[in-house]
Amino acid sequence: MLYVQQSLGPDEELVHIGQFHWMYTVGAFFSIIWSLVGGVLIIVLAIRGYAFWYPDQIKNATVMESILMLHPVIRLGAFLVFIFGLLKFAHMMVVKATTEIAITNNRLIFKRGLVARQVGEINIDRIEGVNVLQTIMGRIFNYGRIMVRGMGVGEVVLPPIEDPIAFRKAIEKAKAL
Repeated sequence: MLYVQQSLGPDEELVHIGQFHWMYTVGAFFSIIWSLVGGVLIIVLAIRGYAFWYPDQIKNATVMESILMLHPVIRLGAFLVFIFGLLKFAHMMVVKATTEIAITNNRLIFKRGLVARQVGEINIDRIEGVNVLQTIMGRIFNYGRIMVRGMGVGEVVLPPIEDPIAFRKAIEKAKAL
């Protein structure tokens, strides 16, 4: 919350801090798992196809020898599938680490970005409405997105946060202050 703490005014105080839910991190780890499964599936299917066309060559080969018999494009494709999963994981973790969501007694602050900073601020008195967007899994595990409508600002949709109902109540509390 470095940016939020630096940008607080003299009479401003934090009311609530929004945090990513643990399911976001689980989704990031699943991108690695699915990419590993995809890469292994490409290799296995290619070896099976190779064994169908050239059964004598692959019959006595070890797993490593079988992989080395494959065309380099197939091996490169399996490797790229895994690399894309790692990049997706890294992207999600950077977004999680560099996003700050907070409510003060004067405004809602939403900051994203590592090198280039993107900040969205809405004065509390300019907020027209707050919608909570939850899926079935979000209801079960208590996470969801918040859509804030402001006068002259439009809509700001926040990333999946934990306990969106408490976040909405914090906005209402800040409006009452």
